[in-house]
Amino acid sequence: MLARCVSVAFQGVEARRVEVEAQLTGGEVKFYIVGLGDKAVTESRERVRAAFAGLGLAMPSRRIVVNLAPADLPKEGSHYDLPIALALMAAMGVLPIDALQDWAAVGELGLDGQIAPVAGALPAAIAADGMGLGLICPEANGPEAAWAGGARILAPRSLISVVNHFRGSQVMRPPEPGPMLEGPAVADLRDVRGQEAAKRALEIAAAGGHNLLFVGPPGSGKSMLAQRLPGLLPPLSAQELLETSMVHSVAGLIAKGALTRARPFRAPHHSASMAALTGGGLKAKPGEVSLAHNGVLFLDELPEFTPQALDSLRQPLETGEVTVARANAHVRYPARVQLVAAMNPCKCGHGGLGKGACGKAPRCQRDYQHKISGPLLDRIDLQIEVPPVTATDLSLPPPAQGTAEAAARVAQAWALQAERAQNTGAPALNSRLEGDALQTCAALDEGGRALLARAAEAGGLTARGWTRTVRLARTIADLEGSGAVRRLHVAEALIYRRSPAAESSGVTAALQPKQSSA
Repeated sequence: MLARCVSVAFQGVEARRVEVEAQLTGGEVKFYIVGLGDKAVTESRERVRAAFAGLGLAMPSRRIVVNLAPADLPKEGSHYDLPIALALMAAMGVLPIDALQDWAAVGELGLDGQIAPVAGALPAAIAADGMGLGLICPEANGPEAAWAGGARILAPRSLISVVNHFRGSQVMRPPEPGPMLEGPAVADLRDVRGQEAAKRALEIAAAGGHNLLFVGPPGSGKSMLAQRLPGLLPPLSAQELLETSMVHSVAGLIAKGALTRARPFRAPHHSASMAALTGGGLKAKPGEVSLAHNGVLFLDELPEFTPQALDSLRQPLETGEVTVARANAHVRYPARVQLVAAMNPCKCGHGGLGKGACGKAPRCQRDYQHKISGPLLDRIDLQIEVPPVTATDLSLPPPAQGTAEAAARVAQAWALQAERAQNTGAPALNSRLEGDALQTCAALDEGGRALLARAAEAGGLTARGWTRTVRLARTIADLEGSGAVRRLHVAEALIYRRSPAAESSGVTAALQPKQSSA
C-alpha cells in the first residue's frame, strides 16, 4: 500500500514542495526514512512510533519505507514528523487514502501525539496556497499561517484531532490571524541634548534610507541617536510586512502569530561572528542582516567587530540580499537594511582633542579607524562627528521639537519619493536609485555638477561615492520640498562623506549642515 502527503523544504524564505511517500511491503519488519534527511528527520521514526502508541495504534508488522522526494534536495528539521505520520496512517487505512490529496502538512510530534509548533509556518502556508493546497500545521502556528491570505488552514492540537477531522467525527474551524501589535515604544529625540548636526544627519538618513556612521567619544549620545531612528521611519507597507514576517517565521521569531508594522531594529553585540551577521550555521539560518530586512541594523563599537564579519556585509549592503553558500546548496535571504554604526575615534575613546585626549594621537586614531575597510566606509553615505555634550547643553530645557515633528518631515519626504517612483518607475527610496532612474530623479543643477566634479577630481570620491553623494543630495532636497537638486544640497552631502574632497573642492568646514530644530 502506497500513500502520499505533501510537505515543504525551506531554502531561505522559499518553501519547496516535498512529496512524502509511505509504503508498506512484505519482508523484514523495519522502518526506513530515505531522501537525504538530516538527524532530526532520521529521529522522526521514534517520535512517530511513540505518537502512534499514544493513540493506541500499533506499527504494522511490515517493512515501512518513507521516501522524501526529490531525493537530492536536503531535508532539515522536525516539521516532517506530521506529514510522515499522516502518510503512514493513510497507508495503514486509518485515514481514507484520498484524504490528504488536497493538503500539505508541517509539524513536530510529541511522544503523546501532541503537535508541537515549528518554524516557517507562514512561508509554508503561502507555498501550499500557491500549489492549490491547504496547510495542516500545529495549533500554535495557526494564527501565523492564517496571515497567508486566502490559504486554507487546519491547525490541530494533536494527531487524534486530525484523524477525527478526516473521518468526519470532528470539524475544525480555520484559525484567525494573530494580532497586529504596535511594536515596542521608541524613545523620543527630545531626550538627546545638543547634537543638532547629528540629529539633522539622522533625519536625512531616515528620509532617504541612507547608511549612517556616528564617530565620537563615549557619552556623546551616539547610541541614543541610533535607537531613536526607528521612531522616524514610516511603518512597514503590506508588501514589506510580508517579506519581513517570512524571514522572522523561518527564524522562529513570530510568537502566537503576532505581527507588527514597526520596522525591525537589530543590534548585535560586537562579538558576533560572520555567520551570525550574514547567516549560516548548520542549517543556514538567517543572520542579523536578514532579520533586520526593511529595517535598521545597528552596529555599536564598529571597529571591535572582526574584519571578516564587517566585510561580509559589503555585498548585502550593495545588493539587498545575502547568499549563504554550502557544498550542496545556495540559500538566499533578503537583506535590504539601513546600516547605522557608532564608534569611538580611538581605542581609549576620546581621540586627540579636549579633556582626556589620547596621548598617542593621531597614530592611535589612525590605527583604530583603519580596522574598518575603505570599501565598507564607501558604502556609508553619512559619516558624522559627534562631539562631547557640554554642560551648557545639559542645562538647557528639552528642545521644542522631537521625534513626532521629525517623523512628519520624514513621512513627507517618503511621500515625494513614492510619487516619483509611481511616475517614473524608479525605486521607492533615494538610497536605491541607480542608472537611468538616478539621472532622471536626481539631476543636478550646473553649480551642483561643477562642485561634485571638483570633489571627484580631488581624489576623494570613488564612482560609488559619486552615486551615493547624488542620492544623498536628492534626499536633502526632498526634505526641503525642492524639485531641483542644487549646489547647496550637494555641498551638504559632501560634508557628510567625511572626505578630504570636501575641502579640496571648496566645501570647507565653515559650511555647516543646516541645523534642524529637533
